[in-house]
Amino acid sequence: MTDFLTSTQLKRLKEHKYSAQGQSVLEPQMQKFWRWLVEQIPETWAPNTITSVGLLINIVTTLLLLVWSADAKTEAPRLCYFLCGVGLFLYQSLDAIDGKQARRTGTNTPLGELFDHGCDSVSTVFVTVGLTTAMKMGEEPCYMMFEVLAGLYLFYQAHWQTYVTGTLIFNKFDVTESQFGIIGVYFICAIIGPGVWDTVVPGVGLTLRALAVVGSLLPALFHCRDNLKIIFSGGIGKNKSTIADTSTIFPVVPISIVLGLAVMIAFKSTSNLFQNHPCLYLISFGMVTAKVTNRLVIAHMTKSEMAMLDSSLFGPAMLFFNQYFNVLVPEYLLLWICCIYCTVDIVWYSKGVCQEICDFLGIYCFNITSKPEKVRPTTRASAKANK
Repeated sequence: MTDFLTSTQLKRLKEHKYSAQGQSVLEPQMQKFWRWLVEQIPETWAPNTITSVGLLINIVTTLLLLVWSADAKTEAPRLCYFLCGVGLFLYQSLDAIDGKQARRTGTNTPLGELFDHGCDSVSTVFVTVGLTTAMKMGEEPCYMMFEVLAGLYLFYQAHWQTYVTGTLIFNKFDVTESQFGIIGVYFICAIIGPGVWDTVVPGVGLTLRALAVVGSLLPALFHCRDNLKIIFSGGIGKNKSTIADTSTIFPVVPISIVLGLAVMIAFKSTSNLFQNHPCLYLISFGMVTAKVTNRLVIAHMTKSEMAMLDSSLFGPAMLFFNQYFNVLVPEYLLLWICCIYCTVDIVWYSKGVCQEICDFLGIYCFNITSKPEKVRPTTRASAKANK
């Protein structure tokens, strides 16, 4: 049996306490709605079930759009954009109340925090790809790649600074505000049509699409600067190291490998793989970044060192070596294999981690009305310790 977490990591995870500070502009107003909403949820619903339902809605509604516009150029039916907007709002709402449900039912566990961040990492992939598809950024693929990879990197960077400081810090303009902006884009596409982003602004000579990219650049740079300032200021570990007493700079390596491969493979492709299949391409690499981000979150919550390489990198490696050996396998076919592999890899890993944590804590992931009759050891190390 594969051991995803060591016995030491499981013990540290059990001792982990959630820490966050800061509040975004819209959050105080939304809290009133979220407090009302959680009261409408039956107390028999597990918090992780609520999170999963929200993520499933978000993925399904986004996939409807991507099926119609796989090249991020084709206009989809207006209903697709409307459903994406509603789906994102439902995900935002359910994601915001899972913690409230846990406190309401007395089922707070470290698994809930980990599960929440894991779902967020996957949701970020579909939200960014869905947004860029709605704005027809396939017309200008460099814009699309920048927007998606920047969004994935900023999400990773937020957890990087958490790994350094032990506290998740929210800015005045953060996730809630970004999500409402994206919902607004979806509804504009549903009412006016996605062709509106092709409009050239008089006197500027740029399309609304290009202006939107420029407009998103400034807050992204501010977020990046603020996070890096915190990271370079040093952590709470020994000699200003991370919470796990490791290098504060090292986490840049795993994400750089993924993003570097994404850019390199795209621009070295002889068949214009990314330009012709942008959605499939970005989802494939998005699954890899989600997996790497999950590993970072686990490293933070278990106060452990983060590995440089991950099994999910096997997917991009297939594409890289295929190009190196002059495309022995059709790139489009290999991209599908890569996407399926990376998706199965993160699902398999997430399921294994959740099962080990549930076994160690004596809980169920999606059920709060009962507990396992017997907690079985989850790792060979813990099995020896229990003898």
